[in-house]
Amino acid sequence: MNLTETLDTLKYNSDGLIPAIAQQHDTHEVLMMAWMNRASIEETLETGRVCYWSRSRNRFWRKGESSGQMQVLKEFRIDCDADTILLLVDQTGPACHTGRRSCFYNKVEGDQVVIDREVLIDPSKLYA
Repeated sequence: MNLTETLDTLKYNSDGLIPAIAQQHDTHEVLMMAWMNRASIEETLETGRVCYWSRSRNRFWRKGESSGQMQVLKEFRIDCDADTILLLVDQTGPACHTGRRSCFYNKVEGDQVVIDREVLIDPSKLYA
């Protein structure tokens, strides 16, 4: 199946979005989850720089456009149900808006939730 046909078969939600998980290509660390639409997928595949759809801003969000913490696409994968995308990326610095490398820093340990990742860049400096 060619790329256009494959993108046509993706299971976008009622808002035309599909979840995309970003994973560091060499360490396999899960960095973040965001949303993509057809146009942001096409831009990502065309440019090699990851572009998401920001639901809160209602516009394209090119990772790193305000922070400089870019994601360069290394590999684009689609799951077996065609309802989730996996982006293998090369992430510059933190992926999380909190200044941490990964958005998944809250870890459940027994009956407690602990933060297991340090802030790499103060968020007020990250988006200055």
